[in-house]
Amino acid sequence: MELWLRETESDDLHINVRVSRVLHQERSPYQDIAIVDTPGLGRALVLDGIVQTTVRDEFYYHEMLAHVPLFSHPCPRRVLVVGGGDGGTVREVLKHRTVQAVDLVEIDERVIDVCRRHLPELSRGLHDPRVNIIVADALEYVKDVTGRYDVALIDSSDPLGPAVGLFNETFYRNVFRALADGGLMVAQTESPFTTPDLVRDTFAAVGRAFVGGAYVYLSPVPIYSLGEWSFTVGTKGPDPRAPRPGVQEPLDFRTRYYTPDVHRAVFALPRYVQELLGLVPPGENAGRGEEEPLAR
Repeated sequence: MELWLRETESDDLHINVRVSRVLHQERSPYQDIAIVDTPGLGRALVLDGIVQTTVRDEFYYHEMLAHVPLFSHPCPRRVLVVGGGDGGTVREVLKHRTVQAVDLVEIDERVIDVCRRHLPELSRGLHDPRVNIIVADALEYVKDVTGRYDVALIDSSDPLGPAVGLFNETFYRNVFRALADGGLMVAQTESPFTTPDLVRDTFAAVGRAFVGGAYVYLSPVPIYSLGEWSFTVGTKGPDPRAPRPGVQEPLDFRTRYYTPDVHRAVFALPRYVQELLGLVPPGENAGRGEEEPLAR
């Protein structure tokens, strides 16, 4: 008998992943948690039936969430990670020599415990003495913080269940206040191909919350979507579209996807994403000799 994990992208699109065995499964106070082994992708963390990360492809996501803002900031010392109980983002943050303290705010302690046991490749950084684990609702936590962090990384799950509130303007305004002058926030913001409305609305909300402006960059994350995955930046000063002066190859540490050249390239958005975000008018090329798109 074959066991398949079926993940729903939409009513009309499903992605199936073959599972060789289920290593752990439980219901926490917040969500269903599972660790499964897959022949093609290695061990995977699955929350409420949605794959959050796999050992084989996690580096795309964690490197691009962490290193783009950390290499954009002049000197990141204190970092906030919201969600990310698997530890992969924290692991990447700790590679930066300037980082002195990382606060991980995760609402579900069981995710942390399960990943420590079953995903040591990701969670090993959680034992670092610079890491302070705070089991709390990040929506409430950031309300009481002012000017503490240089970089905030919103490593949330999909906008379902406990993560719904992490995709709204009120939360982004609170993160803005929690950042020191010159701070940066980056949030994972889903796929412009499968969830375009969410990407558009989140970009607009971050733009209203951050007086320094909002930017979107894209990266592949193979397990997440058929198209690109988006990350949205809110800045209180630094331009995130290039690494700070002096960042060049070779880096101080090994990466598998991130490079300074990739950093610059990911902000070059395809035209359909520019149109989605309102950065260029829809159909700007019409009338210049290009073929009209087929009606849908």
